[in-house]
Amino acid sequence: MIDEVQFRKAADAAIEALKQELYAAEDDGDFEVEENAGALYVIFEQPAAKFVITPNAPVQQIWISALSTSFKLDLVADTFLLPKTGENLSALVKRLIADHLA
Repeated sequence: MIDEVQFRKAADAAIEALKQELYAAEDDGDFEVEENAGALYVIFEQPAAKFVITPNAPVQQIWISALSTSFKLDLVADTFLLPKTGENLSALVKRLIADHLA
């Protein structure tokens, strides 16, 4: 495990990069992106839903609550990955958005 400061820097950078990707896709994506207190929210009108993306420092993971499921990504070599699928943060969020809008 890394120390909390290193984790926070990695998590903040990953969430910031994701936020920029989502902002760029927001106009064509049928969703809105909001940020509040370090958490990122992806909000859908139709069908109504909200995804919540938050860093969890005590366990050094980024958690995503989406599609009635909790996804917990581990920091592996400076990249947050979902252990079950190997997807990185960006790829997982894109897939979840596509699944929700399908």
